[in-house]
Amino acid sequence: MANKSDYYLLSLLIPFFTAVAFLLHLTACTPMIKEVTAYPYTTIPGDALHTRIYTLKNGLTVYLSPDADEPRIYTSIAVRAGSKNDPAETTGLAHYLEHMLFKGTDKVGSLDYTREHTEIEKIITLYEEYRSTEDPEQRAAIYRDIDSISNAAAQFAVPNEYDKILNSIGAQGTNAYTWVEQTVYLNDIPSNKLEQWLTIEAERFRNPVMRLFHTELETVYEEKNMTMDSDSRKIWDNLFAGLFKKHTYGTQTTIGKAEHLKNPSIRNVMNYYRSYYVPNNMALCMAGDFDPDTTIRMIDEKFSVLQPKEVPHFTPPVEEPISSPTVVRVKGPESEELVIGFRFAGADSHDADCLTLIDKVLFNHTAGLIDLNLNQQQRVLDAGSMLVLMKDYSAHILSAKPREGQSLEEVSALLLEQLELLKKGEFPDWLLEAAINDLKIEQLKLYEHNRGRVEAFVDSFIWGMDWEHYSNQINRLRSITKEQLTDFAKKHYGSNFTAVYKEHGKEKSEGGIVKPPITPLKVNRDTLSVFAGELLAMPSKDTAPHFVDYRKDIAFHSINPNTPLHYLQNRENDLYSLYYVFDIGKNQSKKIELALDYLSYLGSSQLSPKEFSCELYKIGATFSAFTSENFVYLKLSGLHERFPEALQLLETLLSDTKADSEALDKLKAGILKERTDDKLSKRKILFEAMTSYGKYGPASPFTNVLEDSELKEITPDELIDEVKNLMQYRHRVLYYGPATATELSANLKRVRHYPQNPLNPPAADPFIELEQDGNTIYLVDYDMTQAEVIMLTRDDIYNPEQVPLIALFNEYYGGGMSSVVFQELREAKALAYSVLSVYRTPKQKDKHNYIFSYIGTQADKLPEALEGISELMDRLPESPELFLSAKNGILQKIATERLTRSEVLFNYEEAKRLGIDHDIRQDVFKGARTMTLDDVKAFHKSHFRNRNFVMLVLGKKEQLDLETLQKYGPIKELSLETIFGY
Repeated sequence: MANKSDYYLLSLLIPFFTAVAFLLHLTACTPMIKEVTAYPYTTIPGDALHTRIYTLKNGLTVYLSPDADEPRIYTSIAVRAGSKNDPAETTGLAHYLEHMLFKGTDKVGSLDYTREHTEIEKIITLYEEYRSTEDPEQRAAIYRDIDSISNAAAQFAVPNEYDKILNSIGAQGTNAYTWVEQTVYLNDIPSNKLEQWLTIEAERFRNPVMRLFHTELETVYEEKNMTMDSDSRKIWDNLFAGLFKKHTYGTQTTIGKAEHLKNPSIRNVMNYYRSYYVPNNMALCMAGDFDPDTTIRMIDEKFSVLQPKEVPHFTPPVEEPISSPTVVRVKGPESEELVIGFRFAGADSHDADCLTLIDKVLFNHTAGLIDLNLNQQQRVLDAGSMLVLMKDYSAHILSAKPREGQSLEEVSALLLEQLELLKKGEFPDWLLEAAINDLKIEQLKLYEHNRGRVEAFVDSFIWGMDWEHYSNQINRLRSITKEQLTDFAKKHYGSNFTAVYKEHGKEKSEGGIVKPPITPLKVNRDTLSVFAGELLAMPSKDTAPHFVDYRKDIAFHSINPNTPLHYLQNRENDLYSLYYVFDIGKNQSKKIELALDYLSYLGSSQLSPKEFSCELYKIGATFSAFTSENFVYLKLSGLHERFPEALQLLETLLSDTKADSEALDKLKAGILKERTDDKLSKRKILFEAMTSYGKYGPASPFTNVLEDSELKEITPDELIDEVKNLMQYRHRVLYYGPATATELSANLKRVRHYPQNPLNPPAADPFIELEQDGNTIYLVDYDMTQAEVIMLTRDDIYNPEQVPLIALFNEYYGGGMSSVVFQELREAKALAYSVLSVYRTPKQKDKHNYIFSYIGTQADKLPEALEGISELMDRLPESPELFLSAKNGILQKIATERLTRSEVLFNYEEAKRLGIDHDIRQDVFKGARTMTLDDVKAFHKSHFRNRNFVMLVLGKKEQLDLETLQKYGPIKELSLETIFGY
């Protein structure tokens, strides 16, 4: 399910794309100004993205990059306004406005705006009264009035109409994020619906209405609760508070203070909108299948309704130099971690170029100083380096987790030691060139997809960076010498850092936000605003779907009689990906994952582990292994011109592995520490350990690991034999790259000895999913603000004939922001930030389907949340309008989706595992066209009503209503040892 997410949280969960997206096109050229009718634009000769940059009369900046690979367009509308612009007395305002931009306007989402407006004005006044009142009884009385009038206003509103419209036209990934200096609105739309999308987006930004305010405010409260449960959030907030004593990067947070969220001002939100959401402070960024000349005229026609205005000027405070380390200690329930941050100049500076290279020299996952000296030698756990590039300042962050018995001070010394090596120039001369090649590869991968192109445009705009300068960074990096880099490091890395020591323990909370008395809003599902009706009636040219024809789209060859090759040629760029795929995995061997992990610390008789990593990085190649329950992938990827050398290196490692007892001892110790850490991770506990226990009981794929005693006894030879035995199993080779099939086959045969009589993989999966005899509640006690719940119901064995109806049912019932589950539990009742309920199909045939429901909510809302989910499982809300939206959405998405590149190969892999010989999307498209709401109702009745379930509850036991939980079934409290199996 897509959630409108806070960007600074996302930045903690995935690698910072700001560091990646900043690497752009190589050509150093002079921008050219061209004119098409009345629309002059800037372009850069040789730009691989064919970017056109327009500035319309009202000041709106438009970035266009045409790409006809598939009939879809990725879009972002970026506003130069984020949490750094929040008033100090109402932090979190930019983020809250982001949420409200999904609520519609006086035309979108309203059935009678004149009458609705009257009620909304009353609510606005009441909130001003509420925030200036201190007496608890008076505040409670005012809130009751807000709740009552909100229900009166809601009868004139259509909740989630924006989302419904976007879903109806086949949009995907409808979302938004707020961060320090930007708020960005995202959509991936069918190209034949471009006019409809532009129409609704121009309307969306014209006059947003603060409707359904108090329930959305509750959703933001829930998001705040999520951050209060996040150790990563504590690290982030304290690190930036240490680095930025004056700048709002550090003095306030994106989500805002709890006390400010408790006392909101709708007037302040609207004033913020009027100040910053003006066309001369916005950019519309698009990449995909469109004609730029036609498109820019359409954009101008639609968005000319927005009027320019002077934007408040933000003067960045000048930070004082950091002369000595700032050390901050925080505590949280998850494992220990150290993060060290240095402050630098902003993204559009020479600092940023030097930092980009330094980051790669330190950490590139293969041959950086941190990679070789810390991770490969296993001196710490999970060491890394990352950049955070922002407009006014930037941060370079080093991080690592301690090994067993290691202090955070020792971890700090090891990280800082790598900076000393950098300053002394103790890294090979070739590393700079290899790092730049690595950046080029990242750039090529980024620009293979329209989303990557658009993210680059957004960064360029938000940072106020000329596109030519942005695109020319690789050339600038080539001019930086090793001496210049070391001089920069000597000058900028010293005692001028902030270090956050995240320890395991309990820390005083900001204080939870108490559940307010909210009367569920009436949800007008079966109505449309006049605007929505007219927009959906707009004609558009149909797009014919294209399905993968495996026999035509994939070339099937044989390397030898026992080893098939599935081949697809890359005619787009110079990158290749090669996979060895084995139908044997962790379920069949407890040792295989450990053996492949061990392999990453080894070399051959000719090359030490360090030498092997360096040789691989020199030629722009990467090797990785992925282990699943029932299959293994070995992947080699990189630049085509060095493919033969990379293949030879890989095969040498696989066939001539040299044991290292010390490396294995360290690996064992690291695994034992990680097992302890996993028991502190609430995500690991709930979504892996508890979920697996709920499906299988104590003996499950998750617990199918070596006992601690077995782990300690295992030898290097056993693990090397495990890898060699793996290579004796029957497997297949997947390839997507520039080489011809003949060239590829010759290279593979030249370096590899394939067994004449390969072993067949085991025929059966050893684990059986449990039948559910009555309801069971499994509870794990964990120190947290929220309570998180998963409900599981085992259903029928997978049947591909059911897939079309399942797809349509999920779209209608619980798979997105316009679904009935989302509307009922989040929009109408404000019970959660994240909620979904779907009918999940397995990844392999002969496995069961499951009803999977999840909700994360305040502990004091748990009874209402469970009641809400249960009601929806017993009674399906009926809405012909919502069904039509779901149906149209599926048809549009499938009609405009194109599987490309290696996606084709993996689509075939997925089909074969499910016993299907064709692209299943073809069945879904055909079936959905003729299905009715009655089909969805019948599916719900036969699969959801009166079903037994396993309920998995993770929360602080003393805050949970156990009496309510017992109404759903007997409660069994589980220990971490029970669910983890060690």
